Amino acid sequence: MQSSVVKVAHAVPRAYPVGMCTEPSARNETLLLGCHLSIAKGLAAAVDAAVDLGNTALQIFTHSPSTWQMRSLPVEDVERFRRRRETSGVRYLAVHAMYLVNLASPQETLYQRSIDAMIDEVRRAALLGADALVVHVGHRMGLSQADAARRVSSALERILWETCEAESAMPVLLENTAGAGTAYGSTFEELAQVLSLVGSPARVGVCLDTCHATAAGYDLSTDQAVDRALDRFDRTIGLERLSLVHLNDARHPIGSHRDRHEHLGRGTMGLEGIRAVVSHDALRRLPFVLETPKTFDNDTEADPTNLSTVRVLRAQVDRSRACAR
Repeated sequence: MQSSVVKVAHAVPRAYPVGMCTEPSARNETLLLGCHLSIAKGLAAAVDAAVDLGNTALQIFTHSPSTWQMRSLPVEDVERFRRRRETSGVRYLAVHAMYLVNLASPQETLYQRSIDAMIDEVRRAALLGADALVVHVGHRMGLSQADAARRVSSALERILWETCEAESAMPVLLENTAGAGTAYGSTFEELAQVLSLVGSPARVGVCLDTCHATAAGYDLSTDQAVDRALDRFDRTIGLERLSLVHLNDARHPIGSHRDRHEHLGRGTMGLEGIRAVVSHDALRRLPFVLETPKTFDNDTEADPTNLSTVRVLRAQVDRSRACAR
């Protein structure tokens, strides 16, 4: 995730006139869309912010992502959060695990600490009623890809075993990486290797980050390119394992291995790529969570514009399809 600022804001693409060539199926299919929001003002405040943005999905950290310390979640805060979500339109909730976790590490102390932290992360997410916990698997730090896959899968088996109680039996989603340095999980093949070794397939899935995929070498800039990338995903991992999309444009070129998120339509994917992803038949019913920069260069809030871009692009495709029938 990135929060850097870009130089130029962009205009939201113009939609077709309201009511033009619409049909019930296009109008009523719920778009699960949201963004990662801060809990600095409290857990329930994050739901309030999502509601203010008109979002139906939400992603949060339950603590600072750059520290191992996890303050206990007060019961009253948890109850307030769950009540607020129940009365909101937020239908999907993801929790993102801390950045320090490294389930591929050959260093035993870091490896065990990462496992213990993930067990706590799963339980905290379950307390909040989350639909999934998202994690970056880490860096292999000199291990071969095969050894890294075995390391990660063994860690996941332990985590799943320790959190198999009913209230914590929630999915853990492995997020693809940009592939910088020894980061593991940048290719679909690496993720597939881990998934093939885990004995609880119902509890382990994938979160596809479009910026990371672009940086790792997957072209997502056109309809045809998205088709090819998803076909490869399906052949290596299986689209049934994909549960969440982190919808971010990429600041740097395809294959750069640089994790720099960009405002939607202003990066390598462009508006055509974003449109192709959010309207693809294999993805359109999945939740989309934005982790785009929070402000433009003039300090104006960027979430409303980026969210509007998705809604307009999706509406354009739906209306175009309705007109073609």
